[in-house]
Amino acid sequence: MKLERLISIIYKLLNHEVLSASVLAEEFQVSPRTIYRDIDVICAAGIPVISYQGNKGGYGIMDGYKMDRSLLGSYDVDYLVTVLRSLATVFEDERVQSTIERLQTIGEDNQNQNLSVDFESYRTAPDALCQLRSGITERKVISFDYINAQNERTTRDVEPLQLHYKYSNWYLNGFCRKRKDYREFRLSRMLKLSLTQDSFQPHDEILEEDYTSDNEWGNKVSDVVIKVRPEALAEALDQFHQVDKQFHDDGSMTMRIPVHEPLKARWLWSILLSFSSGVEVVQPHALRVILKEKLKNTIKLYEEV
Repeated sequence: MKLERLISIIYKLLNHEVLSASVLAEEFQVSPRTIYRDIDVICAAGIPVISYQGNKGGYGIMDGYKMDRSLLGSYDVDYLVTVLRSLATVFEDERVQSTIERLQTIGEDNQNQNLSVDFESYRTAPDALCQLRSGITERKVISFDYINAQNERTTRDVEPLQLHYKYSNWYLNGFCRKRKDYREFRLSRMLKLSLTQDSFQPHDEILEEDYTSDNEWGNKVSDVVIKVRPEALAEALDQFHQVDKQFHDDGSMTMRIPVHEPLKARWLWSILLSFSSGVEVVQPHALRVILKEKLKNTIKLYEEV
């Protein structure tokens, strides 16, 4: 993780006279280009990193500089430790635990923990995350079967580059050898995941927007308008919090949800159907037709009951 790497680089520079970018890149399993960017970030944080030229050149910290409580306040340390503890729990990573212990020497004693972060998810097995983390650090290809948004099952061999946590789910960013391009995969849709012995060379750092999700349908966005009954308000707010909302005198609520191609968004259909009679789609009309057909097909499954 970038934060952990930055902190570790600072401590390494404090404990060594000079370290080259190539040595740091090898240590942290990233490209030298990434190390250059990390050094810029560290300098911007006020730590006096000096660049030395020549065959034995590299980076070091100004003589006499000591990292003390002025670098990170106890408030900052408390939040950093909280996040790192969550990562250590998910990945069972002793290196993260070591970073936590170093940070705690900066913070105040008996600091009350007022923040808790839980990265664990029932959708993803912890051993799968550990395998993916190993693939990234050891530069080993990951093999798995993948179910995409169209419910198609394919076998993928991926050069894993980054784990990403968003929308309460873990995602893998990497180079897909089948598609010959950078892709994003949702971990909950991975099956028969295994870490191979096939190595790959490190890639230059890729921007997040360079990844293409196998789950996307396109860039056309339309509003889906739903009417939420009073008994379904909490569930609707849990699912669609960051949208336009209008509350009515009878206790109901209208939501306007921007969606990429809603007539193809199966994930949206599932959520709307899960509300049962608590939510009604107002528009688009074509989406009402789709949901009606889905309900008819569901009823057919239970006709004999």
